Amino acid sequence: MNIILLGPPGAGKGTQASRLVEDRGMVQLSTGDMLRAAVKAQTPVGLKAKAVMEAGELVSDEIVSGIIGEALDGLPAETGVIFDGYPRTEAQAHSLDAILADRGRSLDHVIELEVDEDALVERITGRFTCASCGEGYHDTFKTPKIADTCDRCGAHEFKRRPDDNEETVRTRMAEYRAKTAPILPIYEARGIVSRVDGMADMGEVTKAIAAILDGGKG
Repeated sequence: MNIILLGPPGAGKGTQASRLVEDRGMVQLSTGDMLRAAVKAQTPVGLKAKAVMEAGELVSDEIVSGIIGEALDGLPAETGVIFDGYPRTEAQAHSLDAILADRGRSLDHVIELEVDEDALVERITGRFTCASCGEGYHDTFKTPKIADTCDRCGAHEFKRRPDDNEETVRTRMAEYRAKTAPILPIYEARGIVSRVDGMADMGEVTKAIAAILDGGKG
């Protein structure tokens, strides 16, 4: 089974992808991670990508396609794949079709985690972590049991990610919509797009995705 998981930053895509990896033995192909791995391993495509990046240029669709092809060639044919961060353009969507077809694969599902933008802003801007052990908290949904004291390790220092602010979150949402808008109609036309409420409890989202993959209605 080959799927694309879509959703804006903060929608919980990473959590759901890791659960699919754990529960179903699927492999998550994240273009950013693969690019770094290919450069480090000095594969033919990795060397091309390195030269382009060192010249300060953007990596072309052709190189990204090559890296995805290399990754798929290294997997057993029966291994399911989750595409993360790719495709982002119409051209990449058509490239992916060709890459999969060349390897006797096809795309089974495109699952989008839908979010309410205002609720997502609240979810992300309220996040903070213990500076000592990394335990996660939230201003509204999960505050320390004792004020200013980590439940797990008892430390008193907390930190927030500088990009967890409203302006950044709304910019990321706009970018996400701009990037996914061109590819969704391609897959809508094939009838393989399903939408899941990304604001629901993580366990509910996992169940909804499982129902889609197992042939139920999500």
